[in-house]
Parts: sequence; structure tokens; C-alpha cells
Amino acid sequence: MAIHVRNRIPAEIPTASMADIAFLLIIFFMLTSVYSSNFGLQYGLPKNEPLTEVQPLESIHVHILGPGQYTVDRRPATLPQIAGYIDMKLKQNPKKPVIVQTDPDVPYYATIEVLDVCKQLRVESVSIPTSSEIAMWNNFAGGIGGVTQ
Repeated sequence: MAIHVRNRIPAEIPTASMADIAFLLIIFFMLTSVYSSNFGLQYGLPKNEPLTEVQPLESIHVHILGPGQYTVDRRPATLPQIAGYIDMKLKQNPKKPVIVQTDPDVPYYATIEVLDVCKQLRVESVSIPTSSEIAMWNNFAGGIGGVTQ
């Protein structure tokens, strides 16, 4: 009685060819990365123009205390007065930003009224600060527009 011994194939994944493939991929990516390098940033430089005097960009601060209750740069104002004040300041410097600060209990329509005034006057930069930004400015700069909460 003869016992037959089977030649079993080991249950292993051959890794020799996998190492060759990984090595070839490394070489491929090393060679192609040389061709995809950037040669610097492309941006347009300003042309030689006469120098203009730059005015500081002090912002216009509008604080909405409640419906119909506003302050603009720490002075009480009505909505038409705010429009006139912003218009006057924009004639001096059209890039002047407007910061619209609202109290948490103010209805949305009061904020929308001020934003509509800014849109009608074509204000380029309108900002509505978060409570953390207001707290930061209160600590470092004496408040937005000098107003502290």
C-alpha cells in the first residue's frame, strides 16, 4: 500500500513581484513629478502710474439697538440720518467699510433695513461681526467704533 503525498501549493501571496511593481511605481512617480513642478506664481503687477494719496480706512460702525434705534459711530441716529452719514463718508472714501453690529434680541427686519441702505448706497464692504469678533475688538481696540457691549 503506497501512500500518496500531494504536492500542495503554499497558501501565501507571492510578494516578490509585488515589490517589483511598487519599485517601478516609485520610479514612475519620481520621474513624472519633475515635469509637473511649478515655475513660480503668475500675478499682474501694477503699471507705473502717478502715486495717489491714500486715506486711512476707518470703518463706519452702525449699531442696531432695536427696531428704529440705531447709533452710527457712537451717535444716535435714525435710518435716514444713517443713509446721509454713510453717503457723506463714501464721498470722501468710496472703499470705506461699514460694520453692522446688531444686538441679539433685535428683529431681523431691523438689520435688513440697514443692509438695504448699504445696498442702495453701493457700499463695497459690509461686515456683520460675530460675538467673538466683537469681544476681541473690545479687548484690543476699545470696541468696534469705540462702542463696547
